[in-house]
Amino acid sequence: MPPQTALLPLATVLRQRRDRLAEIYPGPVVLWAGQAVARNFPANTYPFRASSHFLYFAGLPLARAAIHLAGGQLTLFMDDTSPEAALWHGPSPSRDAIAAEIGADAAYPYQNLAPYLADAATLPSQTDTDSPDSAALIKALVALRLYHDDYALEQIKQAAAVSVAAHQAGMAATPGATTEAQVRAAMEQVIVGQGMACAYNSIVTVHGEVLHNEQYHHPLTPGDLLLADVGAEAPSGWAADITRTWPVAGRFTPAQRDIYDLVLAAHDACIAAAGPGVEYRALHLLACRTLAAGLVDLNVLRGDADALVERDIHALFFPHGVGHLLGLDVHDMEDLGDVAGYAPGRSRSDRFGLKFLRLDRPLAARMVVTIEPGFYQVPGILGPARRSGQYDDAVNWSRLAAFQDVRGIRIENDVQITATGCTVLTAALPTRADAIEALGG
Repeated sequence: MPPQTALLPLATVLRQRRDRLAEIYPGPVVLWAGQAVARNFPANTYPFRASSHFLYFAGLPLARAAIHLAGGQLTLFMDDTSPEAALWHGPSPSRDAIAAEIGADAAYPYQNLAPYLADAATLPSQTDTDSPDSAALIKALVALRLYHDDYALEQIKQAAAVSVAAHQAGMAATPGATTEAQVRAAMEQVIVGQGMACAYNSIVTVHGEVLHNEQYHHPLTPGDLLLADVGAEAPSGWAADITRTWPVAGRFTPAQRDIYDLVLAAHDACIAAAGPGVEYRALHLLACRTLAAGLVDLNVLRGDADALVERDIHALFFPHGVGHLLGLDVHDMEDLGDVAGYAPGRSRSDRFGLKFLRLDRPLAARMVVTIEPGFYQVPGILGPARRSGQYDDAVNWSRLAAFQDVRGIRIENDVQITATGCTVLTAALPTRADAIEALGG
């Protein structure tokens, strides 16, 4: 990993965050960390991951804890570890020690929280009920978490560096692997070995047309493309998100290379255009037009690129949005619905080519987003489309058959918006086809 730059102490960063919250929402607010969920019996739990909203202000993944925020003051509620828990899990810092580490103004046992709930705003996702001013609280949290401070950006960069190394390991492992699972293991070994966790369930598949494929039993055979969407999460909770697609045999076939270069052209066009004030929806449509124009050049589609996009013809092969917000959540703040992703007054389109767009607001400095165009041949989309006959004027189905060895290709990078443009945080992992082939060789 690259050396970490000099940063403010965690307690100072956290105090600055709650001071900014107090400026737009003075409180009181209560946020819960959550607790480990039983996997099958109470003592065997899934790995604990604290609520991102709690982490943003508390900084540490504390199970069964809550914080009360009011006027810039933070009160921590959690219990000290019991002797029984220490027997099984070892000693842990005391409540007072944790409070000092995060700069809490006071700390009490968890049972003392109840009186603080009376007039406090909470998140419906944490309580299953709307609290007073929960909508205003959500708006305030979005206003803060959309723009990352230096500490957050450094944590994302650390997660990105480990994610790059994981992808390099996956490419290097592919020639000796016989199943998707073996490549996944090589990639996740790097993440775990650096003291991080996977930010989401890894996608490592020769069936790239299944957008969120989480099966790993398929054999790797020459002629396959392997799509790997794998990202690391730092211990602090900040995430990275990278996708690369590479040939199992080490070299793209001519047809695969044609489509790969087209997806890369869409990817590069979006990154070249990204910057403060640019509408993310415009980047999505740029990717759509680039893909449509390229498919016309390959004689897969017929017609004018703009007209094809207006008809959502491109979405037969690129049905999802071009990316999303990235932060403490890999799809940042999507637990709040579309409040973060969609600017006030905007809502999702019902158009096939736009309804899966996760982000529709102008970009601004200190946002981090993904750029991830793709090309997919999804039987559930293309089969009905061909049988309907309604796309026969626009799709050259016989020419499309020449690309049958391209199930799915996606290229994804993490992009920080700056004052003058953008910086690709995952640029250390190449995207050019020849460089991808060299890493897999």
